[in-house]
Amino acid sequence: MKRDNQLALSVQLPDDETFDSFIGETNITVASILADFVKSDVTDQNTNSFYLFGAKGVGKSHLLHAACALAETVGKSSLCLSMAEVKYLSVELLESLESIDLICIDDIHLIADDDAWQQAIFDLFNRLKEQGKQIIITGFDAVNDIKLTLPDLQSRLSWGLIEQLKQLSDDEKLSAVQYRAVQRGLTIHLDVIKYLFNHFSRDMAVLIAYLDTLDRVSIREQRKITIPFIKQVLPKR
Repeated sequence: MKRDNQLALSVQLPDDETFDSFIGETNITVASILADFVKSDVTDQNTNSFYLFGAKGVGKSHLLHAACALAETVGKSSLCLSMAEVKYLSVELLESLESIDLICIDDIHLIADDDAWQQAIFDLFNRLKEQGKQIIITGFDAVNDIKLTLPDLQSRLSWGLIEQLKQLSDDEKLSAVQYRAVQRGLTIHLDVIKYLFNHFSRDMAVLIAYLDTLDRVSIREQRKITIPFIKQVLPKR
């Protein structure tokens, strides 16, 4: 494996994206099933794979990071790869990864037209199966709707557990943003969070990114996060 590919595998996962911080009743059953999968022994189950799908912003990446964090607590090695970040690199990136207990691959739909990457993931899938290791893959669409150019890979995704994440309610999103703010040690009144929610994107990934920006700027400028502060710091819709 080339050195630049090796460096690409040095991924720092967000320390606040765990199963405990995955807020909301809508997807609690799916999260529980995924956690049980991570903790399970492959030799005691019929499958080593899990396909998790859902629209943008429902928490797929969060749960992949949570799965890796949980794997560490139960003594398993893990690696999370975002196809948005690695799809432009060589497929050699996946060589010898079957020695890792849990491989997580985010956003497989991003390589729906890339034969080389699909073949590489298919081969990795088979090696992990042979070695009794686990793999979790996420995508936007149900297995039958991904429209991969490699039918064999699409077939592999249907072998294991398949679960769908649904959109959170507005109240659940508010609670999730509040929770993440508390985790960061931020003091933000509910009316300020509601303003952020009502005047900016309601996409959870965007909301959390805004929270990161507000946190960083408030520390730099030694200011409280208020509605006027939000108006000054964040771009208008």
